[in-house]
Amino acid sequence: MDEEVESPLQPRATFAARFFEQSQRYRKFLWKYWWILVLTIGPALGIQWYLLRHVTPVYECLGHMIVSVKISVPNANVYNEEVAYFYGTQMELMKSESVAYLVRNYLRTNNPELNPVPVTLLVAQTPKTSIFNLEALGADAAYTQAYLQATMDEYVNLKKKMLDEASSATALAMQAELAKMSEELDRSKQALLDYQASNNVVLLEPNGGNAAADHLATLNQELEKDKSDLHQLETLTLDEALERQLGIFAQPKTPTNTTVPGAQGQTNIAPVNGVAVISSAGTNLPKNDLAQNTTPAQLGAFEADYLDAKRQIVRLKFERKDLIENHELLTTSDRVVQKDKEIAQMEEQLAIDERESEQQLINQQHILKLQIKGLEDQISNYRANVLDVNKKLEAYRILKENTKRLQSIYDDRQAALKNLEMNKGIGQESVSTYGSVSHPVPLPAEKKKHMTMAGLIGLVLGIGIMVLIDRLDDRPTSLTELEKLFDLPVLGQFPLVKAKKRKEGVLILQPDDDRHALVEAYRTLRSALLFRDSPKQHPKTIVITSASPNDGKSMTSANFAITLAQAGARVLLVDADLRRGVMHKNFFVSSSPGLAEALTGKRDWSKSVITTAIPNLYLLPCGTPPERHGNMFANSGKFLEDIAGKYDYVVFDTAPVLVADDVLSLAPHVDGLIMVIRAGFTSGHIAHAALNLLHLRRVNVMGLVFNAVHPKASDYYYDRFKEYYENPRAGA
Repeated sequence: MDEEVESPLQPRATFAARFFEQSQRYRKFLWKYWWILVLTIGPALGIQWYLLRHVTPVYECLGHMIVSVKISVPNANVYNEEVAYFYGTQMELMKSESVAYLVRNYLRTNNPELNPVPVTLLVAQTPKTSIFNLEALGADAAYTQAYLQATMDEYVNLKKKMLDEASSATALAMQAELAKMSEELDRSKQALLDYQASNNVVLLEPNGGNAAADHLATLNQELEKDKSDLHQLETLTLDEALERQLGIFAQPKTPTNTTVPGAQGQTNIAPVNGVAVISSAGTNLPKNDLAQNTTPAQLGAFEADYLDAKRQIVRLKFERKDLIENHELLTTSDRVVQKDKEIAQMEEQLAIDERESEQQLINQQHILKLQIKGLEDQISNYRANVLDVNKKLEAYRILKENTKRLQSIYDDRQAALKNLEMNKGIGQESVSTYGSVSHPVPLPAEKKKHMTMAGLIGLVLGIGIMVLIDRLDDRPTSLTELEKLFDLPVLGQFPLVKAKKRKEGVLILQPDDDRHALVEAYRTLRSALLFRDSPKQHPKTIVITSASPNDGKSMTSANFAITLAQAGARVLLVDADLRRGVMHKNFFVSSSPGLAEALTGKRDWSKSVITTAIPNLYLLPCGTPPERHGNMFANSGKFLEDIAGKYDYVVFDTAPVLVADDVLSLAPHVDGLIMVIRAGFTSGHIAHAALNLLHLRRVNVMGLVFNAVHPKASDYYYDRFKEYYENPRAGA
């Protein structure tokens, strides 16, 4: 089975249908209930006009206030307000009930002759300025003016009072804080005095110095010096140690002499055994001169003899060399031998002095070690004293700084308290009066504005009532609304037809009827029934009914039967509305005998059938039922069996479903039922109730017929092409 494909134009067509349907509904609704707007707008305008004629005149007074100009006083800026919300806060304060209460009391006390009236106060700020504009509106001119002036004065007084209260509260708080800080400062000073009394403050003062620390530094320096001396004595040779004591740093040993040019000749530096001996060329230095010029007094006896012996050996060797080289003496000569003996004696003496000098160096090392040991012991003792002194010094510093800090805070708080007391006399009001209050001026009544507002209120009220009526009205006026209310298929929709003559009413279809839209609508209904199922399943017996009276079911039944007969079928139209049957009037025949007599057994139904002027159409009138007929359709099954097969179609026009039980007894025995819904007349919930009763009895409800549709409805199209039937011979 092929799936149904949705056309891309279908959503647009649906939207257009809904739009036109809604616009048509509201247009008809407005046309029908326009008088509601008249009933709401008219009284609203009338009431407003009456109020404007009897309204009490309103007087207007204007006043201005400005943010005060303040002189900047050094160290006197203790009063401050929140700047971000300043203007809004001041305007709300001016309009506050606190100010209004003060104003009323002031006027009642000082101006008892004024007539108190309600006054409306409006406050606004001039853009890009610090000016407040006050507007007072009241029914009494004098009272309104006095009220505005009193408002400005009382606002300023209230601000002063708030400032005084804030200043007083702040002063009390600061005085309490100062008293507390004074006690704390006294305790801190006393603690400092007690500490000074129990400790030597002179040693702890930075100017007096820390004697233990200074002495410890001196001992450390001496210790480092002794350790350095000991290290040098342990690593240096005897000659290097003696040179260190003498402050002489000898050049490295070299085998050659160094000649330095001089004014008198040449100066020779001859290194002998590591000791530099300076002499002039060709000059013999006396022994006494060398000893006198080179032996220091700070050396010991052995060290001095050792150095003197070394110099003597150098001198003797120099003299021996001079004898051999300059005097050309042999080494065996007496003078040379004598020099060799002297040199040997001096070398023996040098060895003795060297041993003694080395022993002296060892003794010096031992003495230095003892001194180092003593210094280390002293340093250890003094270090403990220094730590104790440092702790006391830190405690003293903390006490002194805390006292200084408390004194500084106390001085600042005391200065702030003095500034606060000074500000009380400076005048810190942030807003003051700017100019005087204007004379009261009567405000003209805004008649156009009030009348327009009244008209709008009446219009809104009327629209609200109309919307409420529209929401409560569930009577469908278009095919779209009908399809929303019911799930049943709509078999056809018939246009609203007006009677040409009131006395005759709306006539049934005629053979040459010129109501083409109506004829085509009934033909559409006929086609919907004939081609909805297979020929074997065509309904032969059909009931046409409605939920309530005056829905047009009888006219629908007659015209539907006529349409079937015009198609060539033998049709029996049965007027089954025994109480208010009208078929005999439509066909201009007698109402009895008819169905009532057939159901009661008084007359055979076939003898009551009337042949109408419409070919193939037969009518069984309603007849005359007895006064107490009960449920005459309880045995309708026998009647249906009798007429079965006699006609191609049997159409029953019955009473409304919710009026009598006749249709509920007859409908279960027929092939199908058609429900007539009248546009703009049949209630949706009433029609649902009737359909529910039919469904409970398992009646085959084939569909709905939408009757009396307005030709101008958005989804009714037959009437739009009526010119198509005006000239049948014209080309399409």
